[in-house]
Amino acid sequence: MIAYLDTHVVIDLADASRERIGKRALEALRSMELLISPMVLLEIEYLHEIGRLRRTSRDVQLKLEAETSIRVCTQPFSTVARIALDEKWTRDAFDRIIVAQAKAKGFAFLISADERVAKHYPRTIW
Repeated sequence: MIAYLDTHVVIDLADASRERIGKRALEALRSMELLISPMVLLEIEYLHEIGRLRRTSRDVQLKLEAETSIRVCTQPFSTVARIALDEKWTRDAFDRIIVAQAKAKGFAFLISADERVAKHYPRTIW
């Protein structure tokens, strides 16, 4: 089974900080194939640029690829964007694309603590 990781989960994993991750989410991290949307990398870079994160998205990606089996999804953006057009429950472009990415991969699981995401995407795990 496949699970996508939301941005905050990726940041926590890169920082080796699992204490904030929910029990079900930790189980999924151990047992599923883990992917991240390229949009997660863009959001991390934005957070770095505004001073909320020390690491760049490239640093996070390289660290995770070296230390884990997490990889960036390579689905065509046109496929993901088409699905994101129907995610009208949020104006947050990051959330729209991240949820659409999971949907485009056969309604894969999404590991996220975001309650609003979980309300609108029932395959959210936390």
